Amino acid sequence: MSANPFLDPTLVHGDLYRGDGRLADRTQALHRAKISGSDVADTIANLLAARVPRGAAVLDIGCGRGTTTLRLADRLRPRRLIAVDASAALLRTTRDRLGDAGALGSVVCADFHHLPLLDSVADAAVAAFCLYHSPTPTLAVAEIARCLRPGGAAVLVTKSLDSYAELDHLVRAAGLDPHGTSRPSLYESFHSGNLHTIAATNLIVIDVQREEHVFHFADATHLARYLTTTPKYRITLTGGIPALAATLRLRLPAPPYTTQSMVSYAIAVRP
Repeated sequence: MSANPFLDPTLVHGDLYRGDGRLADRTQALHRAKISGSDVADTIANLLAARVPRGAAVLDIGCGRGTTTLRLADRLRPRRLIAVDASAALLRTTRDRLGDAGALGSVVCADFHHLPLLDSVADAAVAAFCLYHSPTPTLAVAEIARCLRPGGAAVLVTKSLDSYAELDHLVRAAGLDPHGTSRPSLYESFHSGNLHTIAATNLIVIDVQREEHVFHFADATHLARYLTTTPKYRITLTGGIPALAATLRLRLPAPPYTTQSMVSYAIAVRP
């Protein structure tokens, strides 16, 4: 078992993404808290729209719940849109959301190290907030490059190593996890610092753009809702969100609680 939950295959293919509830709750808590930073799905769609004509064939690798997939469908009007994820539960959500929006697209359940797709099948590909689940992200990037036509564009997105580090200190100060500040970053395998190097192993990197996102948790319950979605800490407190919020109120200074993450976008092309 890896010390990093995001690199532990048992967790990644089990509790973390067996259903879509944890990811939905995490995303909702972060969106409610964000006070600074662009919408990531919009940014990805805009970056691709500047390089890929409408009617392109597009891959969304590690699509999750399909938020970026939907934005790509709306912005690029691709002739073919394929959403790929290793979680069948997340793919069901993506498929349903595409259907509800009247958007055309297909879903493929697959490991991004072994994409069941032909060489040069796509004009563009996105891999957002997923490659840090790979212990060998260069192999995943090689697969993405293989599926792109020569000159095809890719947008790879990740977070900084120190994302949400302020919460490490809060968790430790509240006595919820005494090792909260020493646990490895969830993003250690693929992060803002090594994004360019890893992308450049199989793609030509045109640009890397970075933007700080700031999050403001207004009260202990809001923070507790987020903390219950992150696997980073070893919190053994029972009683769910109410008990966790009560402990935070008792042991921490008064809110708000602020944290940040650097989001980085590599724009690259297949040689």
